[in-house]
Amino acid sequence: MKLVRYGPRGREKPGLIDAQGRLRDLSAHCATLGWDELSPAGLKRLAALDPRTLPAVRGEPRLGVPFTGISKFIGIGLNYRDHAIEAGMAIPSEPIVFMKATSCINGPCDPILLPPGSVKTDWEVELGIVIGREARRVAEAKALDHVAGYCVINDVSEREYQLERGSQWDKGKGCDSFGPIGPWLVTKDEVPDPQNLRLWLELNGERVQDGSTATMIFGVREIVSYLSRFMTLHPGDVIATGTPPGVGMGRKPQRFLGAGDTLRLGVEGLGEQRQTVRAA
Repeated sequence: MKLVRYGPRGREKPGLIDAQGRLRDLSAHCATLGWDELSPAGLKRLAALDPRTLPAVRGEPRLGVPFTGISKFIGIGLNYRDHAIEAGMAIPSEPIVFMKATSCINGPCDPILLPPGSVKTDWEVELGIVIGREARRVAEAKALDHVAGYCVINDVSEREYQLERGSQWDKGKGCDSFGPIGPWLVTKDEVPDPQNLRLWLELNGERVQDGSTATMIFGVREIVSYLSRFMTLHPGDVIATGTPPGVGMGRKPQRFLGAGDTLRLGVEGLGEQRQTVRAA
């Protein structure tokens, strides 16, 4: 299934995308797409519905974050070898973990707002993991049992805040609008191999990132298992798994976002995001 939430910010309704790519309304069957719906039992109940019986939604409404109940927004840094090299940083021997503030969460096509005084705001297309069942000290072999599905994430990052102001990554990762998620939550049954997905990003129409999750240093199973040793993962928690090379920080000369820039990005089978950059 491709699950979505659509409508004005704060008043989104639940929906799904049918086999023909049409948006269908789920409001008669659930109030939102949250913890209950992301659970194995909840997803099974939604999967039993015939999309043809659901009302079609007219027009092209705004898409919000495709699920609710996000208690943690976790990032994995330098998880592509070539990206670590372009950043001039050591190849990690264990996953590098940071947190993105939940207040940064944004719809997939909502504008990116440059913080006042920002000089190094950057882009990062990433595969997102969405947790569907509580995970605590989970073995790698069982890790995917706790995953509801996957999504596209743009891990927007202000590099000066991240690297030049005390080296506390969270400061550069959690600004308002720095966490676009969606457009869809694609359930794991539609993603047979999360380690074989193409991901890409275009800046003002120029392809600047083009990679594959096959080159991740730490895969989905290992990431979920690893994180569950240090914190309990709850339904709705989302994990950004790292980005391939091609970010602005790694270009020569470096290139960062300015007002008026446009981004288009996607992950194979998970949909596309489009954003315009604005001054806050």
